[in-house]
Amino acid sequence: MKSAIVLLAAATVASAHSTWQDLWVGTTDKATSCTRTVKDNNPIDSLTSKDMFCGRGPATQSGVCEVAAGTALTVEMHAQPGERSCSQPAIGGNHYGPVYVYMAKVSDATTAQTASFFKVAEDGYTGTTASWGTEILNANCGKRAFTVPKSLASGDYLVRAEAIALHAGAQNPQPYVSCMQVKVTGGGSANPAGVSFPGAYKLSDALFTKAIYDSSFKYTSVGPAVWTG
Repeated sequence: MKSAIVLLAAATVASAHSTWQDLWVGTTDKATSCTRTVKDNNPIDSLTSKDMFCGRGPATQSGVCEVAAGTALTVEMHAQPGERSCSQPAIGGNHYGPVYVYMAKVSDATTAQTASFFKVAEDGYTGTTASWGTEILNANCGKRAFTVPKSLASGDYLVRAEAIALHAGAQNPQPYVSCMQVKVTGGGSANPAGVSFPGAYKLSDALFTKAIYDSSFKYTSVGPAVWTG
């Protein structure tokens, strides 16, 4: 990315924060009915924070959305609570970074505070500004759809949506995380291995060691590879 962008980024470091708020099951808008509500739209301040689990907390929700295995789920991000207008960016201020979606099987989606998360979707970076996961999100009105693998075992799950803004420079990632609570039905027998949050990322990971505006920056994913079933 060009050095001229550095000045623009410096001017917009704190200009646009966001939060994952809404979930779609297929074409049905479940809004915030099964999303653990985070306390504000600020980024998580440390990769070792307990907030890396399901967002700035205490993040809680009593609702659980049912989804049949093999069905699409869509997570949705916007800047302010209750804001869903497509006229505004989902996450603005040149907050460039990847977007990841994880799932984790739990005994009770409404109470789980630990889990093993496997990655089900990723939009990273392929060399152009428009290819950043966050810019893809902006182009799609804050929405990122994925399919719940048909082979996934039935039961309660957390869906963990994450955008990691990298505009603030090396070793200063700014994750935005929320969890949605779902019950998968009609699944198979697959129980993929996963990772823990906090713990899955560290500041020494390649993605965080060089500024995205550095001419030698190269995108390297963090966390596990996407599991497709």
